[in-house]
Amino acid sequence: MFGWIRVSSLTKFFRRKAQAAAPAQSPGARAWARFKRHRLGFVSLWLFVVLFLVSLLAEVISNDKPLLARHNGSIYFPLLQNLPETTFGGDFQTPTDFLDPFIQEQFNRPGNWALYPINHYHHTTLNYFAPEPNPAPPSALNWLGTDDRGRDVVARLLYGFRISVLFALGLTILGTVLGVITGAVQGFFAGKTDLVMQRFIEIWSAMPELYLLIIFSTVLEPSVGLLLVLLGLFGWMGLSDYVRAEFLRNRQMDYVRAARALGLSDWQIIRRHVLPNSLTPVVTFLPFRMSAAILALTSLDFLGLGVPPGTPSLGELLAQGKNNIDAWWISLSTFALLVITLMLLTFMGDALRDALDPRKVDA
Repeated sequence: MFGWIRVSSLTKFFRRKAQAAAPAQSPGARAWARFKRHRLGFVSLWLFVVLFLVSLLAEVISNDKPLLARHNGSIYFPLLQNLPETTFGGDFQTPTDFLDPFIQEQFNRPGNWALYPINHYHHTTLNYFAPEPNPAPPSALNWLGTDDRGRDVVARLLYGFRISVLFALGLTILGTVLGVITGAVQGFFAGKTDLVMQRFIEIWSAMPELYLLIIFSTVLEPSVGLLLVLLGLFGWMGLSDYVRAEFLRNRQMDYVRAARALGLSDWQIIRRHVLPNSLTPVVTFLPFRMSAAILALTSLDFLGLGVPPGTPSLGELLAQGKNNIDAWWISLSTFALLVITLMLLTFMGDALRDALDPRKVDA
């Protein structure tokens, strides 16, 4: 037993000597190394990135148009071209319905072929040829079934996930920029500036956000941009408090006093010295702010106050699941995607918090 303790002590001793002899890493490199050692957070980051990249390629993965087609010796790119039905032997000049059995029969002839995406449905595609009435249960044609209008649930989930993540990224960036600016001004200048801005934030936070959304949704045409602006006007206040606290602490540090003695202006001190040392809470809260943004968009879509009708939305799918209790596949698949997404973001946030915690000592 004592020999094991002695060997363990020697191992720790030589490890510390090796770390002391190794070249010093930057704080960012040390934080990234701690983040990678957090296996759950690191794996969650890669899974979330893969899901997001797949959603960005939604048109290539899930679409009712072939990626490439050959008909009567000519090569077509239906995904990029708006081809009439007469191009493939039809009778009308209307856009081609590539799910029509007649059109598919044309591609089955010798010398003709079509390369379809993995899922043969766009989020707007109505499956007129479903063997069962809508909402139809999962089948070989529709892997997760269809909604009450005959649209493929897989396609709606894929496109809806992309809109949710892009909206969350936009809202997070907008709220972060506003929160950092207001918190930095309050914390660095303090005094009357801080007092006036704190009173403004108290008044602004008392505004009925949901009522304003209802009013604007009835007066103006609903859109993702309008929703982003309205939520962004209220989503910065929580972060500004943390940035303000960091600036109030860092403005008293010796390096700030030294910068003042060297003649640097206030904005130069903020940009070069105080801001880089005050961004820890900003980076730590980014995954959690994205989670809140996704939940906010889903909740508003569920209530009918979110994106315009027809836009693929996770909240709209949840509302369909509520209205069609027997169609369990709609609510179950949407709920599973939401849970997985929020869990990945939460694990990433926990890993970031541990990686940026100054009290953590590298093993």
